[in-house]
Order: sequence, then C-alpha cells, then structure tokens
Amino acid sequence: MKTANALPGLSRTEAPKHILLIEDQELNRKVVRIVLQSKGYTVVEATDAVEALASLETGVPRLILMDIALPGQSGEDLARQIKANLKWVDIPIIALTAAAMSGDKERILKSGCDDYLSKPIDIRVLVERVEAHLKGNSK
Repeated sequence: MKTANALPGLSRTEAPKHILLIEDQELNRKVVRIVLQSKGYTVVEATDAVEALASLETGVPRLILMDIALPGQSGEDLARQIKANLKWVDIPIIALTAAAMSGDKERILKSGCDDYLSKPIDIRVLVERVEAHLKGNSK
C-alpha cells in the first residue's frame, strides 16, 4: 500500500480532496493517480482489499475509486463490507471495471457502489464523476 499521501486521523471534512484508489494493476493506478493529482487531489493507493481496509482505518477518504476484479476479495464484496461499516457508509464508491456485459452495472451498483465506470477509463469522464460525487451532485 502506498501511503505517502495518507492523511491519518483526518476527518472527511478536513481532507476534502483525499481519494482512496483500490486497483491491482500498476499502470491503471499510475494513470489515475497522475490525472487526479494534476487536479489537486491526494491519492492514496491500495492493491487489494486488505490494504484498502488498512488505509480506511488510518484515514477516511472523501471518495473511493475501486477496481471490481481485485485479487483475493472481489470489489463487490469489499463494497458491501465498506458500506456495512458505519464509519464508512457515506463514502461514495465509484467502481472501475472491465465488466461491461448486460447486468454487470446493475449487479455492481447493487453491491454498494455508488457509480460505475467501464474500462478503459475516459479520463475526462473520470474527473467529471469524481468532482460530481465530491460536490454531492452525482445522480
């Protein structure tokens, strides 16, 4: 887990641009990190559910970007686990996934994700969705 940009102990209101990126593919993490950092966001990275949960325990992000096909525990299961915790239930989760078959989007949203972006990610759309969720205008 890369936590150089972590904001331990800060509340969501104290860290308005703190985003947790959960993605196992290094190139995908790098692209998303570079784009979001260029917009002033602090990006904390995790490569799997274990790292993501550890990061959530040290600092609550304003938003989570999460790959659905994670090693070990799936992103859908992780979304359910996050939304079941009262400390994290209000954190918007945007799923990043290559799953684009009929019914995938509905299944992923039902797992607790608040939004869905299919891969390959359109960087312009990613920034728009992140900003919309952080402003509370996601739907």
